[in-house]
Amino acid sequence: QVQLVESGGGLVQAGGSLRLSCAASGRTFSGSAMAWFRQAPGKGRIFVAAIRWSGTGTYYADAVQGRFTISRDNAKNMVYLQMNSLKPEDTAVYYCAAGGNRYYTPTNWREFASWGPGTQVTVSS
Repeated sequence: QVQLVESGGGLVQAGGSLRLSCAASGRTFSGSAMAWFRQAPGKGRIFVAAIRWSGTGTYYADAVQGRFTISRDNAKNMVYLQMNSLKPEDTAVYYCAAGGNRYYTPTNWREFASWGPGTQVTVSS
């Protein structure tokens, strides 16, 4: 199991930027795919971005493609989500998740075993 804690959320105006961080602990972090999901009030948890264990492959939801960038630093046990050109519809609680393995990077929330508590991102219009 990997333990995860997110940080970096906050209130930002539309068009602004935020960088989310996810600190991980646990021996299996470097072998796990990592992802970010988000959940708006009254909505389900949806996929935002994922990154392979090595950092060499990334995947994005259509809604954030070209605006968000996921990255990881395995030496520091960290995952990041750089969010640019933020829109009010990006408002949600953002969750960091660990799952998959060196051969498989999932994008379905059901395939992720470890989750952080989440960090709130609010984008004002």
